[in-house]
Amino acid sequence: MYVKLQQFVLLTIFLAGCNSKNSEPIIFFLHNRFLETHELEELHPEFGRTEYKEIIEEFEKEGFNVISEVRKGNVNARDYAEKLVNQIDSLIHLGFAPSDITIVGTSKGGYIAQYVSTIANNQHLNFVFIGCYSNDDIENIPEINFCGNVLTIYDKSDPYGVSAQKRKATSTCKLKNFKEIELDTGMGHGFLFKPLNVWIEPTINWANKNYKM
Repeated sequence: MYVKLQQFVLLTIFLAGCNSKNSEPIIFFLHNRFLETHELEELHPEFGRTEYKEIIEEFEKEGFNVISEVRKGNVNARDYAEKLVNQIDSLIHLGFAPSDITIVGTSKGGYIAQYVSTIANNQHLNFVFIGCYSNDDIENIPEINFCGNVLTIYDKSDPYGVSAQKRKATSTCKLKNFKEIELDTGMGHGFLFKPLNVWIEPTINWANKNYKM
């Protein structure tokens, strides 16, 4: 089931009527910056269309409830993350296990997800950060603190995503599970515009708590 963030209250009412222990796990999906200032079908001059709907469909096919929306207006990453943390807290209060909740972010969406990890400060939530770490982030965004089960995915041809080992080293929260995957698609930052199996499959595995993949 795909639910827009604006419909979150309706989702919580629906889930409250279910036995949450038997409910499908949840993915919050956070897209890249391009869609904040462009229409859904608009083409990036280098990477083409952001295949937002197709990405969500891949998660739905695997049985996840997907909560997402197309952000508009170049949102403030931290402010947006605080809204998400409130919604995650609501799900946990309904009885959902934090380990059944995964926050997936690509590019700017990945930075929002990093803020969610920082603010929520919950070791049991799952996070997948995709193409969203640069070597100067430690100096430019010192407040980020990884917490939870963290998977980072980056492509060696992408200048906007590298290994986040430095961030892991500076994070004060003990990470129960941490893994990095380096891809080699040759697509640069465009790899995250499409639901490529090389990042979709490990994301689904992580959300299914297959941390030793």
